[in-house]
Amino acid sequence: MILVTTAGKVGSETVRLLRQRDMPVRVLVRDPAKARALAEAGAEIAVGDLDVPASLDEAMTGIGTVALVSPAMPAQELNVIRSAVHAGAGHVIKATSKASADSPIARRRWQAEIEVGLAASGIPHTLLRSNAYMQNALMLAPAIAATSSFGSSAGKGRSGLVDSRDVAAVAAEIAASPAAHAGQTYGLTGPELLSNYDVAAVLSKLLGRTITYRELTFEENRDAMIRAGVPAPIAEMNAQAFSLTAEGDAEWVTSDVLSFLGRPARSFEQFAADHATAFS
Repeated sequence: MILVTTAGKVGSETVRLLRQRDMPVRVLVRDPAKARALAEAGAEIAVGDLDVPASLDEAMTGIGTVALVSPAMPAQELNVIRSAVHAGAGHVIKATSKASADSPIARRRWQAEIEVGLAASGIPHTLLRSNAYMQNALMLAPAIAATSSFGSSAGKGRSGLVDSRDVAAVAAEIAASPAAHAGQTYGLTGPELLSNYDVAAVLSKLLGRTITYRELTFEENRDAMIRAGVPAPIAEMNAQAFSLTAEGDAEWVTSDVLSFLGRPARSFEQFAADHATAFS
């Protein structure tokens, strides 16, 4: 049995793909109503909370592999890792991103803390280190639909944007046969490096109208996200990450998605076409 935590964009797609293979999978959620589609696909639903170890221990019963695709909160993810060790699970697949104990971005320090804890646990594991998600563009979709423009502190920096559906597909591949991937770290990206000017050009062509990208300062970007409803600490981390992108921090691509899936990683053109109505 495979346990997926939780039912976010990567977790839900991982569950769906595993069920397509007819593999037994359990998904940990706080609100079972939000996992109705996964239950209808044949997934077992475990109601629990990452902050409540007893609920994790219950969800971990009979689990051989854990796909850890939760928000990178150290206390929560370390709870999952401890529960996996206690239950005798054989493998943990952790979705992660850039991680550094001395990063100015709290989220990256948290990822580093979790990765250190996972290594110290002794449980066989695999890290999926993704570049920026294409799905982040969906947060800009309301502004693009309303004003035909968007802004960021990423400047002219380029990223190897990756579709979260491809990250989930790689996670499902590993979960189906994890032993060969113990101790490995895979860098997951799309097929090319793109700046936000490139993103604007793709959207302009797709939508049939000019989409304009504006370079913002860190403060402008942070404040715009807060006004849009993003919690202030997350807006701060996002704006920091975008500012580092301007300096080349995300300028990397790999062929790992192709190697796993036997097809190229989805392009931003494919992603945008699949979500065209959100930008219209």
